[in-house]
Amino acid sequence: MKKIALITGGTRGIGLGIAIELAKAGFNLALSGKREESSVASVLEELAELGSEVAYFRSDVSVTADRQQLVDSVRKRFGKVNVLVNNAGIAPSERRDILDATEESFEQVLHVNLQGPYFLTQLIANQMIEVKKQVPDEFFCIINVSSVSASFASTNRGEYCISKAGIAMATKLWATRLGEFDIPVYEIQPGVIRTDMTYGVQKKYDALFQNGMAIQSRWGAPEDVGRVVAAMATGSMPYSTGQVVMVDGGMSVPRL
Repeated sequence: MKKIALITGGTRGIGLGIAIELAKAGFNLALSGKREESSVASVLEELAELGSEVAYFRSDVSVTADRQQLVDSVRKRFGKVNVLVNNAGIAPSERRDILDATEESFEQVLHVNLQGPYFLTQLIANQMIEVKKQVPDEFFCIINVSSVSASFASTNRGEYCISKAGIAMATKLWATRLGEFDIPVYEIQPGVIRTDMTYGVQKKYDALFQNGMAIQSRWGAPEDVGRVVAAMATGSMPYSTGQVVMVDGGMSVPRL
């Protein structure tokens, strides 16, 4: 029987790259997002052609009621979730210096990027524990997709950096709490990945890559992240709970 992966924000960008790689790895997919299902129909068909059963659930992870409804709907459809990928996230709607940034933007970004996945993890983790108590050998894991911005300061999007730093601590907290149940929790910190989120700053990062920002002088691709997720989700990193994998082309390597 195929394992089930729930991927938030799984129909575009990094989330879609993850969905494709997990479909190739033999998972059935529960994908969530804020768009109407009709607008993602072609993506769902593409994933189904890879042999997966694919279901889409319209949900806003920043809303408490939506999170509960998402968990209930996925459980009704698939019975359980083996792998939770907390991927959904937003950038500030306007990049502003932290001297001028607004509380409204801070709250919006933190609700989506930190509060949402933190409490979605709580809901899913309790379900995983419930199954683990009945079937100890069943494999479960939780994967948080954060960013190099967890440790790289960008003063024109401070709320984004703080949200990702919070996810880094949340990974450690959940790994510690779920250790007794043998449910590993991982974190992936992507660098500069070519998605619609980075489209508006393409020229900036093209120049930075040319000037040696990363050891591997190219943009990252969603599938670069997806392949690491697949390794975690298939149990290939069983003794690495709480750890961070950088998918940044060596951007974070200190150099002289």
